[in-house]
Amino acid sequence: QVFFVESGGDLVRPGGSLRLSCLVQGSGFEFNKLAWYRQSPGKRREWIADINMNAVEVNYEPSVKGRFIITRDNDKRTMYLQMNSLEPEVTAPYYCHTDEFWTGSVLLRDIWGQGTPVTVSP
Repeated sequence: QVFFVESGGDLVRPGGSLRLSCLVQGSGFEFNKLAWYRQSPGKRREWIADINMNAVEVNYEPSVKGRFIITRDNDKRTMYLQMNSLEPEVTAPYYCHTDEFWTGSVLLRDIWGQGTPVTVSP
């Protein structure tokens, strides 16, 4: 079994920063591409950024590019999302996700964490 555990969400003022973490419990972190998503109130869950297994390739949704930074530490089995210059519009729970996850022996599909809430408000 593999579980994604997000943390780091908080209430922050506009212009502030947060760093979200996604700890992967179980084996295979280093083999897999991972992504961050969010679901703003009244909207569908949307992709924010992703990072390949060795962090050579990263991609961002255009509205967050230049303000958010996705990284990973394979030794700690943790992915991060550094969020800077935060605005109220980014308020949402944030989730880590993968479409496919290779544990080294089993291919798992469509894994989501429970989410961590980010609120940007004066």
